[in-house]
Amino acid sequence: MYRGKKIALVVPAYNEARLIGPTLESVPELFDKIYVVDDLSPDNQNEVILRCAARDPRICLIKHEKQQGPGGAIISGYRQAAADDNGVTVVVGGDNQMLLSEVRPFLDPIIDGKVDYTKGNRFLLSTINDTLDKMPTTRVVGNIVITALTKMASGYYKSKDVVDGYTAISKKAIKKINWDKAWKKYGYPMDFLIRLNGYGFKILEVPRTAVYLEGERQSQIKGLDYAIKVSPMLLKGFFWRLKFRYLYRDFHPLVFLYFFSFLALPTGFLYGIWLFIKQYTMGLDVTGPQAILCAMLILLGYQSHIFAMLFDMQESEQK
Repeated sequence: MYRGKKIALVVPAYNEARLIGPTLESVPELFDKIYVVDDLSPDNQNEVILRCAARDPRICLIKHEKQQGPGGAIISGYRQAAADDNGVTVVVGGDNQMLLSEVRPFLDPIIDGKVDYTKGNRFLLSTINDTLDKMPTTRVVGNIVITALTKMASGYYKSKDVVDGYTAISKKAIKKINWDKAWKKYGYPMDFLIRLNGYGFKILEVPRTAVYLEGERQSQIKGLDYAIKVSPMLLKGFFWRLKFRYLYRDFHPLVFLYFFSFLALPTGFLYGIWLFIKQYTMGLDVTGPQAILCAMLILLGYQSHIFAMLFDMQESEQK
């Protein structure tokens, strides 16, 4: 119990026999329940989990009958935590990479009713130098690329370090969001942000320490390769969010601005390439009206996109 609220911890686990023990042993007393979700792991991690459960009655092992991915494991934990009436549910990985001693700043904004979701950020000013010293360069570059794509897809334009899995969520958000449609594989943190924005929830980023244990490969994210794989999911999520939030739940003209930009910009660039070919390859003259039309398509498309992003950012900052 923390500040009169039941607090749950969800730990997705797959091939974590070496590190799940230290993770569970570090859970503070303020947590009322610990849900460890086994995503059909082939190693002996469940033996370690059950040994920990024998010493700590808060631990509950949830076993998947079919492998779903880390996002699916977290959703299983979310649903059980909400069903057991926990007011706030925290998520950390089973790799002992997230310090639960830093959990209170994740809980307080939700309990105070300021936001419904908090997430870790290893790149805020108070922690950025330490993070850059510890994090491999390839992961930093991949993180930057993914974050840039996720800003537009999710509508949380001020969000950073979007791949960070140290999060906390209110029971209200768990119950309101349709998790059946959520992305369950790697890339789930970005999809969860898209869905949170679609349902109109506010989020807050919390500085947290980056932890890398010597001799242990904890993260399975491979920088740019990871960014390329999740890009189609982000694109699909972006269009889902526009449709769900700005057409189904409410209406905002930014939808039309976005779609006009998606039509005008490519059309303008393609038309410009055709005019270039016409002028310098085919030897045909480009008329003034043709050049003006090309420029107008590009400029109007660019302006529409900028205004759409501005409106989207403003809407995402409101409750």
